[in-house]
Amino acid sequence: MAIASLGSEPAAEPGSDNRVALRILQVGVIGVVLAALPYPLFDLERHAVPKELVAELTGFGAAIYGLVRAKKLQITAADALLAVFLAVSLVSAILAGNHWLAFRAFGLSLSGALVFWSARTVAPSSREALVRTLAAAVALAAGTALLQAYGVELSVMAERRAPGGTFGNRNFMAHFVALGAPVLALAGLEARRRWEGFLWQAGVALAGAALVLSRSRAAWLAFTIGLASFAIEGLWAGGLWKNQVARSRVIALALAAGIAAGIALLLPNHLEWRSTSPYLDSMRGLADYREGSGRGRLVQYRNTLRMATDHPVAGIGPGNWAVEYPKYTFPGDPAFDPDDFIPTNPWPSSDWVALLAERGPLALVAVLILGGALAVGAWRRWRQGSHTTEGLEALVALITLLVLACVSAFDAVLLLPAPTVFIAALLGALIRPPRRSLFTIQLSDMRRARLAGAAALLGTLLTIQSVGQIAAIAVFSGAREPATLEWAGRLDPGNYRIQMLLAYEWRNRGHCDRARPHAEAARRLYPNHPAPRQLLAACRKRRQTTAP
Repeated sequence: MAIASLGSEPAAEPGSDNRVALRILQVGVIGVVLAALPYPLFDLERHAVPKELVAELTGFGAAIYGLVRAKKLQITAADALLAVFLAVSLVSAILAGNHWLAFRAFGLSLSGALVFWSARTVAPSSREALVRTLAAAVALAAGTALLQAYGVELSVMAERRAPGGTFGNRNFMAHFVALGAPVLALAGLEARRRWEGFLWQAGVALAGAALVLSRSRAAWLAFTIGLASFAIEGLWAGGLWKNQVARSRVIALALAAGIAAGIALLLPNHLEWRSTSPYLDSMRGLADYREGSGRGRLVQYRNTLRMATDHPVAGIGPGNWAVEYPKYTFPGDPAFDPDDFIPTNPWPSSDWVALLAERGPLALVAVLILGGALAVGAWRRWRQGSHTTEGLEALVALITLLVLACVSAFDAVLLLPAPTVFIAALLGALIRPPRRSLFTIQLSDMRRARLAGAAALLGTLLTIQSVGQIAAIAVFSGAREPATLEWAGRLDPGNYRIQMLLAYEWRNRGHCDRARPHAEAARRLYPNHPAPRQLLAACRKRRQTTAP
């Protein structure tokens, strides 16, 4: 897997011990892109929940398979930092107000860590196969968005946030594609056959068109940073431009992306933008913080930092931002709609702000040090071997980390399952561990069985929770009678939306006695949301007026 004259190394065949784990990772990377449910009533949940299930099955499945065969665990500094982050997150989850959300968010973080460790384990013999799968996932994500943009409406796509494709939100799709652009370029640069080169050029073209049509300013900015980094570090400092093969492939990939972006701008689509010049407007508003979403982010950040100040040790708990945010809002806050029974987004518009508020400063510092250490290590490997396959892979990992830092500053990224699985698999595959580890844990048969059993138990519990959430969404969306709808609340008792919808259904039928338990359950889940209190107050008033 290398450009000719860049120091080719033969592709290794996956060993029999790693082949199953590789297949689990490959299926997971593709599955997390495609997984979605056709139930529009549940908006973001119908995309997030099935992708979380795929993330859990991928992370725990690959990890359990690896553990039952492992003879030792080599712990590096990166592993230690990741373990610190997970430990702090677990403590925060235990102390959280809403444990349903907390352990759901913690489960996603743990699944991502397991994907990272599993990808690093299989990478020595399967790096090329995993890189190609990651690149294919990016092209597939862009393809689903373009299908929606040009009139193909599938039930798993959300109409209000087109062209989000199977992500349900154009920003989420664009973030994923921007994060995956470097690995798409890597696949194109290291194509072994001409037809493979054309295939990856087509993938880059899909990605370029989807990014333009998304109108996602965070993705545009991140992609620009990634492109500038490649030009400076790769073409100029690393000397790729002097390599004839590399130069011709870079030009071909750039032309494919540029031509596709131009065609996308000119070709009529089915996107219903309100502006007559939507893409130019998005470009003009790239750095606008005085109005619109830019101002809304600043207001949300200030309020969230107040939340972090009030919980300076362990935070409010993973996934609990929406539970606490109403306490810190004010009239006119763009991030809060008091007339909606779900008045906020599930996540704040920044991973870094979310980590600080939800899991505390220690978790944020651990992640930042981990990311910085991986970036510095990748940069050193690139500079030491810019004419080798290992060096080029390190450059792609470095650029991906820079893109991640940008998009995570402006939107939820690692709080979501698809980019979490993708980034974990990519970094595990491309960032090679140091030659010396901090220490080694020898695994006896008993210790190995205990570790695998603990992972299997925890993975099963998280999977059951996700399956219950999916079943509840399906039951509620397909049912008509209240008695059947009640089953959805039993399948997923931590679902605030279902509890409130059941409360409204019984209230509208004149049965406040049946509505009150659901409103009280919703209030326990989100004690600061006004809707449950308002509904309970309305039921009390109705009871008083009808009392003899």
